[in-house]
Amino acid sequence: MQDLAKWKPVEEEPVQVNYKGIDVYKLQQWTQGPALLQSLNILENFDLKKMGYNSAQYINTVYQAMSLAFADRDFYYGDPCFSPLNPIKGLLSKEYAKQRAALINPERNIFFTPGNPYDLMGNGKNPFEKYLQQHNALSDSNYKTDGNFMPKHDISIQAEENIEINSGFQNNSLLYSARGSSIAADSTEALYYDRLWRGTTTVEAADKEGWIVSITPSGGWLPACIAGNTGVGMSQRMQSFVLDSAINPFNVVAPGKRPRVTLTPTIAIKDGKPFLAFGVQGGDTQDQNLLQFFLNMVEFGMTVQQATEAANINTNQLWLSLGGSKKADRKPRPGHLLVIDKTSEQVRGELKKMGYILSFDDRTSGPINAIYFDWKHSSLWGGSSNHGEDYGIAW
Repeated sequence: MQDLAKWKPVEEEPVQVNYKGIDVYKLQQWTQGPALLQSLNILENFDLKKMGYNSAQYINTVYQAMSLAFADRDFYYGDPCFSPLNPIKGLLSKEYAKQRAALINPERNIFFTPGNPYDLMGNGKNPFEKYLQQHNALSDSNYKTDGNFMPKHDISIQAEENIEINSGFQNNSLLYSARGSSIAADSTEALYYDRLWRGTTTVEAADKEGWIVSITPSGGWLPACIAGNTGVGMSQRMQSFVLDSAINPFNVVAPGKRPRVTLTPTIAIKDGKPFLAFGVQGGDTQDQNLLQFFLNMVEFGMTVQQATEAANINTNQLWLSLGGSKKADRKPRPGHLLVIDKTSEQVRGELKKMGYILSFDDRTSGPINAIYFDWKHSSLWGGSSNHGEDYGIAW
């Protein structure tokens, strides 16, 4: 009751970057949203259209750009209302993006570590240099650790709950029948991909006067702790905190603090007018799929509906945000890449030569929903993929 009495809503300024004349807005760094912005800043340094949609060169470039952004997300993102302040200004600067873009290898995949945006902020030395070195050691795929994320008395409960695949993702059974042929036989793998793809709800709305809304709410999925006799399931987002500063010193659990969540609605503005509202389900894959949806429209000229249905790639080269009771459960998997099962043998072969470990599916994205403002013809275009129980309504 005391917590609720003290709580009040806070109106926050979004963070944004400009990509080729389009201003893209995301929630602050207590979400993973700025990772999409960092990726756009990095990719602005490449001629993606010339590479060709989902060519091996394009996939390699987008994969590494996302890997660079997620490496920073995993170490620097956290509630900006708590001290020390995250270096978000440096992370979203064009200068920093050029430094990061220069690290991308066109010949093969690389495992990236977090950068140092403090050099561009006039702050000099990174105050968490010690933790940064420890973080890189923990992330190394060869580093062996079974350190626990949670107290021992909770681990047995977690194990019991994990017997059933979480049903939070829309159409989860469809995902497992499609993706599960190589996964289902291994319960450890099934649990890993459940954590990676866990779903959400997204709502995009707009009207003829140009008002635009993008919402991505989620929490209280089953199995959940119910708040007294209210019937309200309490949020499980606290599992996205860390207890070890070496993983992320900005996201260590503390009273009144918000965990760094995966929820990530998006709004884009062009020429001072609404351009796009878009969102997607799918845990750590959300900003991966939204990034590619945006590029599908802006770089490859797809309609909003085509862009929602187009094949994407997913990377596991990141720390998982949900599930797992040990560090090993959430550690990055460098080079692991999900691609559409229709990918040509030539592209498959090129990606394997680049060091990628490929998995395939007939669906490579959670359900994307979007609204496009066509000011030329004074119309709104809705897009909704066929990857879940999603649809558009107009009146």
